[in-house]
Amino acid sequence: MDRVSVVMPAYNAAGTLEASMRSALAQTHAAVELLVVDDRSTDASWELIQRQADADPRVVPIRQPRNGGVAAARNAGIEAASGRYVAFLDSDDTWYPDKLEVQLAALRESGARVGYTAYERVDAAGRVLSRVRPPARATYAEMLKGNCIGNLTGLYDRSLGDPRFGAMGHEDYVFWLGLVRAAGEAVCAQPDRMLASYLVRQGSLSSNKLRAARWQWRIYRESERLGVLRSGWYFAHYAARAVGKRL
Repeated sequence: MDRVSVVMPAYNAAGTLEASMRSALAQTHAAVELLVVDDRSTDASWELIQRQADADPRVVPIRQPRNGGVAAARNAGIEAASGRYVAFLDSDDTWYPDKLEVQLAALRESGARVGYTAYERVDAAGRVLSRVRPPARATYAEMLKGNCIGNLTGLYDRSLGDPRFGAMGHEDYVFWLGLVRAAGEAVCAQPDRMLASYLVRQGSLSSNKLRAARWQWRIYRESERLGVLRSGWYFAHYAARAVGKRL
């Protein structure tokens, strides 16, 4: 059974961390290692991680030498991973029990090396705010029109290499753009089936629409090095999707 390395960054997440860890460890695909990277928390997160590691040998506790942000924490997890596949789960999000099993089956059936799933967006009380149903397949060109891959659902085969997250806005989008470009396409496991839960927090960085639009433009021009006209064409698609979501 192929091992999946699950990378979980954590910073002052004691209130949600245990539930997130349990959702990864309770997968029906049991061949997982959970790399929990503490970014120098000042609450009880590190002690909680160590207790979980004592109770379950699949938990790999990692503590950063200094607080470096979520991108650096994810990169530390990637560097320590030993599985064939790498997946990501933040310390306030959760997976449903058969998420990995369903997703790996979709990769085997399609021959794809990058996968993602549908997911729910919930508030702090657990109420479902919306359900995100991505397309069944995503090419690099489609990804340029807008991110199809929720980071908490993404999984990749390490035969593609191990890219790193950059310290920039929409760093997860840039990460999956590069992987889909290398793989040719990504596939969604059962697009109408919710397999993960994303916690929506008030005042998150991505909630600032103007700032998000600026980040998107920078990705086209600086990360993907697209020309002005091509960047404008894709940005028009991105803006239309953003308006459609609000309507």
